[in-house]
This record gives sequence, structure tokens and C-alpha cells, in this order.
Amino acid sequence: MTRITTANAYAASVDNLQNRQYELSMAQQRLTSKKRVLAPSDDPAAAARAERARAMMQRADATQRAVDASKNSMTLTESALGDATELIQQARELTVAAGNASYSAAQRQDVANQLTEIRKQLLSVANRGDGAGGYVFAGQGATQPPFVDRPGGVAYVGIGGEVQVASDEALPLTFDGDKTWLSAPSGNGVFVTSSNSANAWIDAGRVTDPSQVPADADMDYTIQFNVSGTTTTYDVMRKDGSFAVSGAPYETGKAIEFDGMATTVSGAPVNGDTFKVTPSQPQLSAFDALDKIIAGLKDPAKSGAEVTQTVQSGLRDLDASAGQLQGTRSLAGEILNRIDGVTGRVADLKDYAEGTRSAAEDLDMVKAISDFQNQQTNYSAALQTYASLQKMSMFDYIK
Repeated sequence: MTRITTANAYAASVDNLQNRQYELSMAQQRLTSKKRVLAPSDDPAAAARAERARAMMQRADATQRAVDASKNSMTLTESALGDATELIQQARELTVAAGNASYSAAQRQDVANQLTEIRKQLLSVANRGDGAGGYVFAGQGATQPPFVDRPGGVAYVGIGGEVQVASDEALPLTFDGDKTWLSAPSGNGVFVTSSNSANAWIDAGRVTDPSQVPADADMDYTIQFNVSGTTTTYDVMRKDGSFAVSGAPYETGKAIEFDGMATTVSGAPVNGDTFKVTPSQPQLSAFDALDKIIAGLKDPAKSGAEVTQTVQSGLRDLDASAGQLQGTRSLAGEILNRIDGVTGRVADLKDYAEGTRSAAEDLDMVKAISDFQNQQTNYSAALQTYASLQKMSMFDYIK
């Protein structure tokens, strides 16, 4: 037979009461915090899952901050390129107007002055800040405006390339200013035409048969005019001295075709006038294009043919520069669209991580309230048991 002393009964009752009180307190804490796992020891596996989920959310937050920085930069870039495109269009309209044969030298001078102001605005756009002490077109970084106006033209003093955000998503913070503003393809994108004539002008030309166009290294043609009496002919000589065309009769405005290319000379070339056809290079500056037009319109000694050549070459170069700017603007727009997609993926990742964390450590409120009520009942029963046990003392019985 096991003997249970009064002291043992009291100790057991007190232990039971303390356990019930602790369980009731823990149930109350879980209700207050709305968490099932208050400490790793409560459920080590669930605590580990919740910690991994929180780390995932922190990475998602960091990615979103980087994405937001890129979005802000690309929005500024797209806006700047939109402004630049509008300025180029204004310059184009003025250049077209300057080609009017009825314009006087003074009127062309006025147009040149207006183009000079547009050039200043364009340079300001190219040096636009990003609102954080940097520059939109700074490339890989610049502590000063990346474009400097020098006597020989506008130069890029930034570091070429792009800065990417510090995240898993490859998104840019800046664009390469040199590539955007100073590296449009010259001419028509395949070849460049130029003139030394004061009596005739040449258009931008076009490709008629790509399979016959020579490589850049071999593309160096000279169109030379020969005038004898009332007869005007021309030769087209290749780089190696051979003739692509020889002794062909000239007719103003009629295409001159050779080796898969065609160009049109207009006007009245004199004996010895030459026109060059050279390969296009990705080195056309939007500012140089304006500078050439401005210089040509400011010169009162230029003949009508030379003014026409200035206008035609200028329009060609402005169109090429506008195309380069518009292409970069389209790229900025595509990046903004991609940013929207990245933002959606990051939000989905955060939702998944939050769901995982919640499943691991959050409380089922219905079950928790029921559990709390059960603990209250258990604690009340323990209190009643303890109170009854106290009345069973021998001393109480003697009294």
C-alpha cells in the first residue's frame, strides 16, 4: 500500500495549479499576439519555416526598392528623350523652312539663330539630372554634367556604359549618353553622300539591291562630272580605281545607280565637280548635325545649290539623330513595361512568403479562443481542488 502524506497532496495540488496557471497565461499570450509560435522552442520546424519566409520577404522588399529606383530613372529618361525628340522635330521644321528659295540671307540667319537656341535646350536635356545628384545620361557615372560644349562641338565626358540596379533583376539606372546622343548612324545607315559642288547637290541615297552592296572596307566611291560643251557625263569610280559607271549622260534629278546603290544629283554640276559615297559609321552627333546646319545657314556667301545641300544633308542627319533618340526612348518604354512585370512578380513572391510565414506561426483564432476557454475551465477546477484539499487538514478537523 502506498502512503500519501498531506505534504505530498499539497505539493501535487500546487504543481497542478501552477501548470494550469502557466498554460492559461500562454493561451492568453497567443491570443494577444495572434501567434501560435511565440518562441522557437514552441515548434522548431515551424519557427524555421517562418524565419525563411521573413528572409524571403526582406529580399523581395530590397528588390522592390531597386525596381522603384530603376522605374524613377527610366521615367525621367523617357521624359527627357520625349523632350529631345520634340526639339529635333522643331529643328527639322525650321530647316525645311530655310530651304525655301525665296528666303534671303538675313532670313536664313534668323533661322540659324533659332536653331542655336534649340541646340542650347537640347544640351540642357542631355545634361538633365536624376534628382539624386546624378545625371540621366551619365553612363557608368559622372560627378559633373556628362556633356560639355567645346569649340569643336559637344563632347561626352561621362563614363560609357550603364549602371544596373543591385538586385537579381537586370534593370538599368542610367543610359549610355555617348551612344544615345553622339552615335547615330551617319548618312542613310548604309552609306553617306557628300558634295564639293557649288552648283549641284546630292540626296541621301538608298540601297536598291543589298546583295550587291560591298563591305564597308570597299565602299569608297567618287562620282565625277565631265562637261564638254553642252554635254555633261559622269563616272562612278570605285576605291580600287575601277569604274562602276563610265561616261553615263547626266540628267538632273535622275537616279545614278551602281553596285546595288542609287543616289540622285540635282542642279547643274560643272566640269570636275565630285561627289563622294562612303560607308556609314555610328558616330553622328545630334549636336554636330545642328552645328553643320547652323554654320551653313549663317554663311551669306553660299550659293543656292550649297544651301539646298546644307538643308538636305541636315534633314538626313536630323532624321538619323531623331531615330536614335526615339529608339532609346522605345527601349526606356520597354524597360518600364518590364518593370511593371517585375513589380507584379515581387508582389506575388511577397504574398507567397507572407502566406508561408502565416501558416507556420500565425494563430487559428477559433481554435485559440476555444483553447483559452478550456484553460480557464481547467484553471478554475484546479483552484477548486486546491481549496478543497486545504479543508482536509487534520488541524481543520480538530478545530
